[in-house]
Amino acid sequence: MRPEAVGRVLGIGLRVAGRVAGQRLTASQPGPASPGPQGPVNRGSNGFAAGRQATVKAAGGLSRGLGGFLKPFRRVGGILWLEVTGVFFLLPVLVFTPTLWRSRMSYAHGPDHRTFIASAIVVVVFSYLGVSSFWRARRK
Repeated sequence: MRPEAVGRVLGIGLRVAGRVAGQRLTASQPGPASPGPQGPVNRGSNGFAAGRQATVKAAGGLSRGLGGFLKPFRRVGGILWLEVTGVFFLLPVLVFTPTLWRSRMSYAHGPDHRTFIASAIVVVVFSYLGVSSFWRARRK
């Protein structure tokens, strides 16, 4: 079954369940059952609104419960994300450090002056980003 079909089936099922719950809520509430000027009171039209309210209430409870269940995983996932990001930020440092070392003698006016400056900037920026990412993971 395709993901779109699963979502459609779940959405239809949720709407039907909400409508049924709303009709049961409306039927269980005491109210005047006397006929009005157009005939008996039609509880079905009011049941849709009550069903929608019951659906929203159930969805809110479900999201709170799911959020409470996933809270520890969210924390660990955030820490793991920072560590993985830190590793990827340190990869350019590993790549550009040998270039920086080879061109160190040209730091002032040599033929590799621009290479040295560019490598130094990349190494400093990505070192900062990598270390700060690990530092933030440690603080969490």
